[in-house]
Amino acid sequence: MTAKDVARRAGVSQSTVSYVLNDTPNQTISAATRERVHQAAQDLGYTPSAAARALRRGSSETVLIVLPDAPIGENIALVVETVTEVLEPHGFTVVYRRQKDGHSLAALWHELMPAAIANMAAFPPGDEAAIREAGIPVVSSTLDTGEGPAMRIPQVTVGHVQVDHLVERGHRHLAFAASDDPEVAEFMTRRLAGVQERCRALGLPDPLVVEVPLDAEGAAGAVRTMRDRDEPVTAVCAYNDEIAFAVLAGMRVRGLAAPADLAVVGVDNITIAPFAVPPLTTVDIHADLVGADLGRLVLRLLKPELEVPEPAHESAVDLVVRAST
Repeated sequence: MTAKDVARRAGVSQSTVSYVLNDTPNQTISAATRERVHQAAQDLGYTPSAAARALRRGSSETVLIVLPDAPIGENIALVVETVTEVLEPHGFTVVYRRQKDGHSLAALWHELMPAAIANMAAFPPGDEAAIREAGIPVVSSTLDTGEGPAMRIPQVTVGHVQVDHLVERGHRHLAFAASDDPEVAEFMTRRLAGVQERCRALGLPDPLVVEVPLDAEGAAGAVRTMRDRDEPVTAVCAYNDEIAFAVLAGMRVRGLAAPADLAVVGVDNITIAPFAVPPLTTVDIHADLVGADLGRLVLRLLKPELEVPEPAHESAVDLVVRAST
């Protein structure tokens, strides 16, 4: 369907359709005519092309980052910051939005008309296809797998790295310290899957999965669950560094210490990880490099004349060993 079809159905000119659907100011168009145009567009299932509108108004200079509906922690903020550092020198403005379940993304990109969208594992491939069909390039940051212009962050590998390190330290009875926040479930289930997969491959017992609340007394209860067993847990793979800090706090409440009573390894290598007591061993997913590579993927699509080198399509996952293990 085109604007011409809408004009024909509504009995108005194509320019009137354009003025009404784009809400162009300073036009003397009656309320009845506006209603007729909107009804015709609705009947025909017509939506103005974001790409065409951008061409009429001048090319959009905005890049939209769509984040999953999860807390914006240090690493996600770092990704946004480094994407911005790559794109801003080339005249692009970077904005971000958390994609909540049930909220229409289409309304946003139709209104914003971004030059490109970076999908941080926030919406499915079907939505990406619709956006590309409208002429807007999409690059993705995906969890473990992905197609097209994508930056993959291997969450399952994170679990593998945690287990391998603890086994090297002589541990066989492991726990996975889980978050009780449902908003991080997609990340957490993949990391847990990596821990479970590696334990099976190495012939270890299944890891004990324990939710660890972010308060010292609640965390102490979780530590008690790990230790008061016929075969006590001796090492913990935490969902992330914050959960690892909670485990360490719960251990102190119970008079235990890492790594003598429980070795603890986190994920993210956030800024304060070296200042934990003891300093925290953690898996670094290099959020700054993820953001920089994601920005370069966008730039390759929007400014091919720059001949930006092909960035890595999978983030590095490295262990940072400190005293907690």
